[in-house]
Amino acid sequence: MMREPLRLDVADTLGTRVVLVDHTPFTIGRRETNDLRLNGSEVSREHATIDLQDGVYVLRDLESRYGTFGNEVQVTTQTISPGDRIRLGRGGGADLACHIGTDTISLSRSNTGARDDLRQITALLDGFRSLGAGRVLQEVLALVLDAAIELSGAERAFIMLATPEGRLEFKLARSRGKISLTDSTFSVSQKIPEEVFRVGQRRVVTDLLDGGLADVHQGTVPLGIRHIVCVPLNLVQYVDAADAQSEDRRIGVLYLDSREKGALLSEVTQRALETLASEASVAIESAQLSREKLEKSKMEQEIRIAAEIQQALMPKPLATLKFVEAAAASIPCRSIGGDFFDYLDFDGKAFGFTLGDVAGKGPPAALLSALMQGMFASQVHGFEGPAPFITVANQVLCRRGIESRFVTLMMGVVTVDGVLTYTNAGHNPPFVMGPSGVRRLEDGGPVVGLLECAPHAQAEVQLVPGDTVLVFSDGVSEAQDSAGEEFGDDRVLASLQAAAGTNAQALVTQVFDAVSAFTAGTAQGDDITAMVIRYLGPGGSH
Repeated sequence: MMREPLRLDVADTLGTRVVLVDHTPFTIGRRETNDLRLNGSEVSREHATIDLQDGVYVLRDLESRYGTFGNEVQVTTQTISPGDRIRLGRGGGADLACHIGTDTISLSRSNTGARDDLRQITALLDGFRSLGAGRVLQEVLALVLDAAIELSGAERAFIMLATPEGRLEFKLARSRGKISLTDSTFSVSQKIPEEVFRVGQRRVVTDLLDGGLADVHQGTVPLGIRHIVCVPLNLVQYVDAADAQSEDRRIGVLYLDSREKGALLSEVTQRALETLASEASVAIESAQLSREKLEKSKMEQEIRIAAEIQQALMPKPLATLKFVEAAAASIPCRSIGGDFFDYLDFDGKAFGFTLGDVAGKGPPAALLSALMQGMFASQVHGFEGPAPFITVANQVLCRRGIESRFVTLMMGVVTVDGVLTYTNAGHNPPFVMGPSGVRRLEDGGPVVGLLECAPHAQAEVQLVPGDTVLVFSDGVSEAQDSAGEEFGDDRVLASLQAAAGTNAQALVTQVFDAVSAFTAGTAQGDDITAMVIRYLGPGGSH
């Protein structure tokens, strides 16, 4: 037979309300299907039940993550009596005051205390409602601090957040009247915040002078500050349907101090501050993620613009003079790459070309490749030959002192009568294929940008009509298949021979198609660039 009903005065982040336990078992938790649904980061989905045994109400904890407390003592089972106070979670959960039958007054609270608690909870909820507006981080921090000051009656408050390295970093301080303070005007020792962040438990100092902390709070004590409360900002993330898969991560601390005790040191206020800190952690984390997303979006836009600029700096892939034709293509590993190529027309009397590969990938490599292209383009007047140009380029890069950045470079000039003058600065030796067979272009010197006094020589090769030169970056020869085998120079040459007799564009396409077929299903690991130059003869009739 059911005895007199149990009434619960409930206080959580959803507000305050009265709930009647008119049947048993009566389920309590965060899940929608519970008889009493509670909101709070430390409330489990199925947190506790209330049963009636032999006419007595019994509270049972359902192995909740943060525990159930009866009159400030953690319990697994407790008989409920009028005036009992039940807390679900350590401080970021919910509070229940128990009344049975005609009992209407909690034995542990006065009417004045109830009104004070209601004022505090109202201030807390106002802060929560403001936090839901998706503001930027500094606005969210200001709202949290203002709510904490109003809730506790503290004079000052500040928030420190953890860096990715786990170090606390000062973010914002506020005082009464919603006034922002700088870290230089907010003098305080970091001993207490660092301790709270390390152990994850709130710290209360009832009097700095009595606690032996005056020496480490020399900037605080002269201001008359005596009382301190510091609580951790614990972020609870549920990564799975089961509570066992939730993660508890500290993202910072909330610190408050005052010259007067006021409500700051009361147990009710401290628990409310822990609830505020727990709920505010979600808003702070959301604001940080929003900021990171915005910064990432800006970075992606900048990368897109950089990629467009890099493509604009590249010449048109096809170049044709009366005695020579050329074609090239480049596929960057990322949005922007470190490979580059370019052509020069010396008034129709000679054709210059270059292909280079900057060490590294991404924006740094792209900037250096743009510098090399600019230097090459400037040689249209006063050009003295590949070796002198590479010598000067090497000195320029070495004197800039760009750490760990160097360039492999192939540069050549073909005259109308078929003389190819070239310098190979640490680059993959190009192939020359023609009626007389296959040769490699290996003469030159070391890579550009490492040794300022490194010598670079140039060599000459006599081309005959129909000779084809293939220049390529190591992204071609070192492309790997799913088994980790490299494409290799032999396959590069075979792909060139497979399209012998076709034009320069068809030869480039053949090389890229061969690499693509070989690496099918494997992510591209480096920039891929290739250039073909075909000598047509003085009259261009070949």
